[in-house]
Amino acid sequence: MGGPEGTGGRARHGGSAVRDGLWSDRRAVFGLAVLAMAVAVALFAPALAGDPIAQRDIVATRFLPPFSSDIHGAFHPLGTDRFGRDVWARLAYGARISLGVGSLAVLVSLIVGVAVGAAAGFWRGWPSTALLGLTDFALALPRVVLLLLLASLWQPSAGLVILVLGLTGWMTIARLVHGEVRALAVRPFVEGAVGLGASDLRVLVRHILPNALTPVIVAAALGLGNAIMLEAGLSFLGLGVQPPTPSWGNLIASGRDTLVNAPWVAAAPGVALVVVVVGATLLGDAVRDRLDPSLAARRAA
Repeated sequence: MGGPEGTGGRARHGGSAVRDGLWSDRRAVFGLAVLAMAVAVALFAPALAGDPIAQRDIVATRFLPPFSSDIHGAFHPLGTDRFGRDVWARLAYGARISLGVGSLAVLVSLIVGVAVGAAAGFWRGWPSTALLGLTDFALALPRVVLLLLLASLWQPSAGLVILVLGLTGWMTIARLVHGEVRALAVRPFVEGAVGLGASDLRVLVRHILPNALTPVIVAAALGLGNAIMLEAGLSFLGLGVQPPTPSWGNLIASGRDTLVNAPWVAAAPGVALVVVVVGATLLGDAVRDRLDPSLAARRAA
């Protein structure tokens, strides 16, 4: 099954073509650059920034403007907040929480969505009907309201936000995978694998799923920005990551009362959030167009 209809030659050729095409797409280059920079800041936050919760002489160091130094000689490129904490340090450490929560939430959605969609598409009868019914029921629920309800029932934390976002975002992925699996299940290379005596599970995992992951890749790229934005919204409302742990959402919330006299406290995480979400969305759009050239042609027309 390594021929053009299997999971070998076609996947390698298609992957190479997609990579070559992405590097010529300005949206993809911008998105990759933004995400790479955000990830680098998150990973190397201890080396790039100081202690995000350090407080020294609050009266003398609070609300210092950007590019200023305090009485201790410490430089603050993005200024300080009401407690004299360095905004750049909190922004860098907040990237760890926001990117980490968003990425793990998308991973949970992918695992659940791929499992449900693959099972519903491959095994017909009552299992498919039950799984699709569950998916349609979950899709009918308003996600934002469900997020607020679930987040308000338990003690807010990063782990809870990951589970809530992941378990409310798998339905679209399940529908996409279900359609791809149904279409691939009748292809000749699948019939050949069945004829050679491969088990149902091996046929699904080895031959169908690797060829059904194109929409999953696009959904993951587009879902990352959405998950980061939702996490920021929950944290802004006090239902997500709790202070003093920095998250871009609670950083924006902490600066909403000082927009007049210290706008940089909320502006710095707000700009970072917008740029990262836009970068992730543009990358997702570019990947979708490269994996589905016909869609790009229709949009251009």
